[in-house]
Amino acid sequence: MRTEKKENYCIVLDILQKGHADDPRPVYKREPLVQGIGVEQFKLLELVPKPAANIQIHEKLYIGDEEREKVERVKRRIGFEELTPTARVEVPYVVEQIVRENEVHFVRFFNTSVPVTPKLHMLHLLPGIGKKLLWEILDERQKKPFESFADISHRIKAMPHPDRMIINRVLEEIEDPETKYRVFTAR
Repeated sequence: MRTEKKENYCIVLDILQKGHADDPRPVYKREPLVQGIGVEQFKLLELVPKPAANIQIHEKLYIGDEEREKVERVKRRIGFEELTPTARVEVPYVVEQIVRENEVHFVRFFNTSVPVTPKLHMLHLLPGIGKKLLWEILDERQKKPFESFADISHRIKAMPHPDRMIINRVLEEIEDPETKYRVFTAR
C-alpha cells in the first residue's frame, strides 16, 4: 500500500483558460486552471499556471518544492467527479502512459506484493486474479523474480496483459473514492 507524500510531477489532463465555467465571479476575476494527474500516486490536482506559460495537454509538469517553470502553485486536490469532461476522457490514456513509462515499478509490485488480510492478497485486488492465478504467480516469482510485463505474460499464460490489469485497477481506484483497499493511488 502507498504512503502519503507529495507529488513532484503531474501530467496535464485539461486546461481551463478562464477557470471553471460555473465560477460565479466575473470572467476577468477568474484565474486560469490546469487539471492534472500525479505521476507517482495518481493524485488528481488543480494547478494555477504561471502567466504566459505555454502548457499542452499530456505535458509533464514539475510541481515539486523547487523552482517551477510553468506552474505558479498547486491550488488543491480534486476528486474524479470534479474533473472536466475533457479531463475524464484523458485519464485512461494518461494512466496507461504512466504505467508503461514506469514498468519497473509496477513489475516490482508483482514480485513484492503481500497478503493484506489472512484471506486477501494484494494480487487479488487486480481485476481477473483469483486463487488459481494467484498461486501460479506466487510460484513463478519464487523461482525467479519477474523482469518485465512481457516476462510475466510469457511465464503466466493466463495473463496475456499484466499491464492492463494494473491500468484497470488504477482507474478503479481513481474513479471510486470509496475503494477500501488502495494499492496504487493515495486516498
